[in-house]
Amino acid sequence: MDNDTIRGNNFIMTEPGLNDLDQDTSKTKDSGTNSTAPDSAVSDPLISDSVEKSPEIKTNTDKQTQNTGSQDPTDANMSGTEALADTNAPADTNAPADTDALADTNAPADTDALSDTENLSETENLSDSEASKKASSSKKRSASEKRRKEVSKKSASLIKGKRKTSAAKNSKPDAPRGIRFRITNFFAQIRQGISQYFTTVYASLRTSAKWIFFGILCGAVVGTIASIFAIAIKAGTQIRAAFPPLLYALPVAGIIIVYAYRRLGFAKDGGTNTILEAIREGEQVPIRMAPLIFLGTVLTHMFGGSAGREGAALQIGGSIGNGLGRMLHFKNTDTKRVIMCGMSAAFSALFGTPLAAAILPIEISTVGIMYYSSLVPCVLSSLVAFYISQAFGLRGEAYPLGDVMPLTLPSALLTVLLSVLCAFAAILFCAMMDKVGKAFRFLKNDYIRAAAGGVIVVLMTLAVGSQTYNGAGANIIEMCFENRPSEIFALAFLLKMIFTAVTLGSGYKGGEIVPSLFIGATLGVKFGALIGFSPSLCAALGMCALFCGVTNCPVASLLICFEMFGFDAMPFFLLAVSFTYLFSGNFGLYHGQVIRYSKYEPGKVNAHTHH
Repeated sequence: MDNDTIRGNNFIMTEPGLNDLDQDTSKTKDSGTNSTAPDSAVSDPLISDSVEKSPEIKTNTDKQTQNTGSQDPTDANMSGTEALADTNAPADTNAPADTDALADTNAPADTDALSDTENLSETENLSDSEASKKASSSKKRSASEKRRKEVSKKSASLIKGKRKTSAAKNSKPDAPRGIRFRITNFFAQIRQGISQYFTTVYASLRTSAKWIFFGILCGAVVGTIASIFAIAIKAGTQIRAAFPPLLYALPVAGIIIVYAYRRLGFAKDGGTNTILEAIREGEQVPIRMAPLIFLGTVLTHMFGGSAGREGAALQIGGSIGNGLGRMLHFKNTDTKRVIMCGMSAAFSALFGTPLAAAILPIEISTVGIMYYSSLVPCVLSSLVAFYISQAFGLRGEAYPLGDVMPLTLPSALLTVLLSVLCAFAAILFCAMMDKVGKAFRFLKNDYIRAAAGGVIVVLMTLAVGSQTYNGAGANIIEMCFENRPSEIFALAFLLKMIFTAVTLGSGYKGGEIVPSLFIGATLGVKFGALIGFSPSLCAALGMCALFCGVTNCPVASLLICFEMFGFDAMPFFLLAVSFTYLFSGNFGLYHGQVIRYSKYEPGKVNAHTHH
């Protein structure tokens, strides 16, 4: 195999070539030549295999072959011979011997061995050069990749800049349009809000019209009945004042009251507690309660029982209001509001305080909760009833205070002290009402109980020597504001508690509010006279404080103060009502009243009032 064949085949050796190489190697061993040539011959197949497996070496070899071009093969052979001679030079330094040995060697074998040696050297050179070329090409590729990435980044940034510039150019003419859009959107939202408001109003117009109509109707009906009731009580009181011996018939009046309640199937009467529970639970109130409480209260006042009229008015108004709602086929969920409307109308007509009458029913049933959904019908019924009572010639309760001193630190401290005393008096009155009523219930027969209570009241009146503590006691309240504190007994407030507890605890009918005002006025006026602090102002503060302590209604208490005494003593009223509400605890006149939220800490209590 000659060198031209090897170069033409790109150093790809076939199986016959390998066999010839093996034969030449064996001949060289047999002839006893130097071991260097055979070693080279033996390594040629391995080199050929590596060259054959690497296409890059093949390509580089082709390029090298093309570069050599017309170079004489003899020069290549000579270079290979010289390389071989240099390799074998240390073995033999005699030049003629070497020449003869070289001449005696078989030519073809020497040519093949030299060619293989040349191929090995060329392959080694090619591998080194190719490695360097690979490194340089990889560097070039990495550099080109970096340049390409940089160019792509620059182009992307340029594109973004162009887009921003175009967006800014396009947004300039749209700026006024954006302002116009915002203004238009603003007015559109206003129109939408107004439309929603009127839609809601129109949707609830039927409900609103219903309660406006009912408030006016209830005020007219209940106001008329309550005015007649007030006139009847006044007439009964005048009859008793004209004929004092009627007091001895009080036990008989009690028996008549019990019979009337039994006859109409109302043997167990809860009084105002029934109304309060009906408001809270949404229960129905029997319409027959109104004539019963009307008759019972008038008889109690006429024959000398100690009771008020405003509590009875709450029962009359609640039962009539509930009856009107049923006549008009109102829903069961409307029961609370119809009852409260009737209570407002009756209280306003009897006491002449429409402002307090509108708020009291909303506040009294559950301490800590105001039923504001009933505000409009209660206000309307209260006002209508008030003007109807004015048409009947009735006038509201009003007491002159004269000149009111300014609030100072000493006067403020005295007001707080009086408020605390009134709170304790309220607790005592509530407890006495409860204990005396339980004591009378030991008598199982209602007739005997009423007769026994009447006898006790007659005996106490005889013991006192006058009828000062019988009836409502309005004349004594007036004396507290006439600068006659010396004419009032020091323990008048305690005697009024006892008379009222015995009367109502034994089954007679009436209210507890006016007796509470009596207790507060007499306690306040004696306190003012004792410490030298405006007796009339102290009487007013005592009335408002006692009212708040027994009803747990601070808002209504303030309003009734302003209506009865004016606004000049407002700072004193604020102190008195707030401190009495605080120190009266969870006590109250009505066990049907529930204290939902604590007076002292934010949190629910959900407990009935103590007695």
